[in-house]
Amino acid sequence: MNQYASPGTPLDGGVDLTNCDREPIHRLGRIQGFGFLVAVSFDWIVQYVSANSADWLGSEPDDTIGRPLGNFADGDFLHTIRNHVQHLTGADDVERVFGVQLTEGGAPCDTAVHVSGSLIIIECEPARTGAEGNDSMVRRIVQRLQAADSVDKLCKSGASLVQALTGFDRVMIYKFLHDDSGEVVAESRRQGVDSFAGLRYPASDIPRQARELYKRNLIRIIADVDGQPHDITPFAAPDGMPIDLSNSVLRSVSPIHLEYLRNMGVGASMSISILLRGRLWGLIACHHYSPRRVPFNVRTAAELIGQMFSLALDAKIRESEIEAEKRAQEFHHKVLRMVGPEQGPVSQLASMFGEMSGLVDCNGIGMIVDEEVELWGETPERPEFKALVQFLNRTVSNSIFVTHELGKLHPAAAAYADRVSGMLVIPISRTPGDYLIFFRREVTEEVKWAGNPEKPVSVGPMGSRLTPRKSFEIWQETARGQSEPWSSSHIRLAEALRVSLLEVILKHTELIEGERRQARQRQELLIAELNHRVRNILGLIRGLIRQVNTPQRSTEAFVSTLDDRVQALARAHDQLTERQWGSGSLLALIENETAAYLAEKSERVIVSGDDVGLVPQSFSALALVIHELTTNSAKYGALCDKRGTVAIALERDDSGWLTIRWVERDGPPVKPPGGAGFGSVVIERSVTHDLGGSVEMDYRIDGLRAKLRIAPEHLADLDEARQHAPRPVIRRAGKVNFPEGRALIVEDNVIIAMDCEAVLRDMGCGEVVLASSVAQGLKAIENTEIGFAVLDVNLGNETSFAIADVLSERAIPFIFASGYADGVSFPDAHVERPKVSKPYDMASLTDALKRVF
Repeated sequence: MNQYASPGTPLDGGVDLTNCDREPIHRLGRIQGFGFLVAVSFDWIVQYVSANSADWLGSEPDDTIGRPLGNFADGDFLHTIRNHVQHLTGADDVERVFGVQLTEGGAPCDTAVHVSGSLIIIECEPARTGAEGNDSMVRRIVQRLQAADSVDKLCKSGASLVQALTGFDRVMIYKFLHDDSGEVVAESRRQGVDSFAGLRYPASDIPRQARELYKRNLIRIIADVDGQPHDITPFAAPDGMPIDLSNSVLRSVSPIHLEYLRNMGVGASMSISILLRGRLWGLIACHHYSPRRVPFNVRTAAELIGQMFSLALDAKIRESEIEAEKRAQEFHHKVLRMVGPEQGPVSQLASMFGEMSGLVDCNGIGMIVDEEVELWGETPERPEFKALVQFLNRTVSNSIFVTHELGKLHPAAAAYADRVSGMLVIPISRTPGDYLIFFRREVTEEVKWAGNPEKPVSVGPMGSRLTPRKSFEIWQETARGQSEPWSSSHIRLAEALRVSLLEVILKHTELIEGERRQARQRQELLIAELNHRVRNILGLIRGLIRQVNTPQRSTEAFVSTLDDRVQALARAHDQLTERQWGSGSLLALIENETAAYLAEKSERVIVSGDDVGLVPQSFSALALVIHELTTNSAKYGALCDKRGTVAIALERDDSGWLTIRWVERDGPPVKPPGGAGFGSVVIERSVTHDLGGSVEMDYRIDGLRAKLRIAPEHLADLDEARQHAPRPVIRRAGKVNFPEGRALIVEDNVIIAMDCEAVLRDMGCGEVVLASSVAQGLKAIENTEIGFAVLDVNLGNETSFAIADVLSERAIPFIFASGYADGVSFPDAHVERPKVSKPYDMASLTDALKRVF
């Protein structure tokens, strides 16, 4: 097995890599031949020099070591180097100086300086200006990298740009995979050069120590694989350890790696590290088929491009992660909103498996909670799933567990590897046994290796060192029993899902435990609210009776007037319940009241102005006011003849006050009332007391003019759907031709039943039979000839639908009655049956009965 074969991977020389776990490969003793190295102490005394020092300093190594560097180097050079040493900020920091003279009158050189332990290491190479390294081109390269809209395009752009900058025959983007093997994911090459795109290299090609070194030193170059390196003098310090050249730009590389490159036919190489969040994501690997020394300034620009590539790559990956996190957050809120005590968490979450699969990119989902199993998509069969859960109970701790080769961990899974090869497990309880598992199907992949990755190790002429392979023919294998590996972003997403699901389980438990307590509290509140409203209604009815029952009024007039006012309150209450006791429309209130009381005369009531809403507490009060104005006009005012009209104008000022102007015209002459009747009192006190406003009543001879002012706190905004409610269709009572037989009234309240009976008798109905339950109603049908029926829907703890079924079978006409407005759910067989609202009145009963006779 080759240990060094990654394209452009310059490993370090002089080290036995068969013992690489014990030998630190960053300790070297040689530099590449085109440069010079001198190491000085912090007092600038020479401690080490390269063997070619005479070519640079004019002095042999033995004459140089131990003497001040200032004895050999130019003063300006030392001054420049001292300044740059001050700029060094960290252990791996390197300062660069271009075009300086090491010695007086000498050729300019490019210099790198860094600190290694107690030494200052200065490296020089002949200055060569590379036109490719100018600032404008670097800016263009950075712009091209930033413009790439995907990782694939970024890699392709990065490879082509580095080739344009450096001039190498081939530039590759080499990515490390989940198992530390590497793959060439992008490539830019000179015409005639073979392609390495898509080739895979085993993880052993780059040892662990080399990977760590790539994280510290971002760029490495081999200018000539056949170049002669220079030794460092002396080879070792007094403690026996050689000089540490981890951050040296000139250090030589492993002769084994050089032999590997020669076997490939490569004459020069360069690599640039790609770091992603402190991790070595990959390399920009460069090959040239002849010696090539890239100028120092160009290499510096290439290093900058590598860093910009890393930043752009991080940005692209982060964009996708942010989008995934956003979707996960939205899913989290959606899950919490749908949790309820009605069903268990498995059945509730199963409805969202499709959405989960899109988040985690899987082909199937399995879930088990309290032994309840739900499967979706491509999964193991139920017996296989239960066996898998038993395996997880023995294997998985309380954390996320992933594998893309399930068959290797759980041998039984090999039987269904074609359906499931990858698994991501999320424990969703504190005890083993409850899991949400995402499955991925098998991905059959044709992998092209640059040589057989299982090639056995052979010992060559270099003793115990490994011999690099000489063959680079493509070796192809088919990978089976594996899924697409789970990415780190998917694992983070699974962690977020785990938090959501744990919260769902806990919330569901809390909901179940607190449901009875909450139900009792709701019941107590409802009873208290119902008691309050009933008392208010009874008090209001009592007040109406007291005010209407005057000595001057006959019994018939008393009943009629009281009935009209109760019906007005009932209509207002129906409007509120239709809006779930929300704000009610004033325009709808006026139209309902005038249509109900005036019938066809309601067309002579003209309303202008924008609709406004009324809060529930004020709606009934204003309903009585409108009723009194309407009845007064119908009895004594403009609407008592055939040509008078009423104009109602609604105006709301900037302060929020509402003005209602009531103007009657073309009616008989009007006389002011002799005293304060109940109607006048209702109008005056309702507006001032209940609605916080004022009333002006002007009884002109040509008609009543009233101005009502309503305070802003009694008004509310209406949505568009509630504005301008359509005028209800009101039919005149008229005569009803009752069928033969008795009328059946099914009503569980005897007073209300008697009221309905009285209304029917007033309409001309004959005999009436009363029943208070389903059993009594059915018995009456069996024992009595029934001509028609009025059925109250709710009869205590039962409904009258069973009676309706029997009446339908016998073709006996009937109508429904209810005090719940629109809050009743009717069976399909009876949903179209006519319905009336309580309290009963002649007009609504007449209208409903005419529709069934």
